[in-house]
Amino acid sequence: MHKILKIVAAVLGLIGIVFLIRIISVGDEAIKAGDDASVDPIAYVAYIILGLTLVFVLFFVLKNLFTNTGSLKNTLVGVGAFAAVLVISYVLSSGSDAGDYFYNGIAATEGESHMVGAGLIAFYILICGAAAAMLLSGVKKMIK
Repeated sequence: MHKILKIVAAVLGLIGIVFLIRIISVGDEAIKAGDDASVDPIAYVAYIILGLTLVFVLFFVLKNLFTNTGSLKNTLVGVGAFAAVLVISYVLSSGSDAGDYFYNGIAATEGESHMVGAGLIAFYILICGAAAAMLLSGVKKMIK
C-alpha cells in the first residue's frame, strides 16, 4: 500500500509540475486575459489531491476509532459537546436584524441572519472555552 501511494504521489507531482511549467510558459498576460485553458488542468489536479487526501484521512480516522474503543468514547464526548454548543448558539441567536445586511443588493433573509448569528455565538463560546482551558492549564502548571 505504501509503495502504491508513493507512486500515485509521484505521478500527481509530475503532472502538477508539467501543468505549472505550462502556466509559466503561457505568461501572465494570457492568464489575465481569461485564458483558463492553462490554469484549469492544475486546478483539477489540486481537486484530485484534495479528494484523495480527504478519503484517506476519513478512512484512517474511522479505522482508528473503531479499532481503539477508548478513543471512540472520547471522540463521541467531544462531538457531543460541540453539537451542544451549536444547539445553544442557535437557540440564543435571534435573526431579527435580517433586513440590515445586503449582498449584491439582496437583503439577507431571517433564516440566513439566524444562522450567521448562531455561528458568531458558537465562535464566541468556543473562544471563551479555549481561553479558559489555557488559563486552567497555566494555573495547574504554576501550582505544580
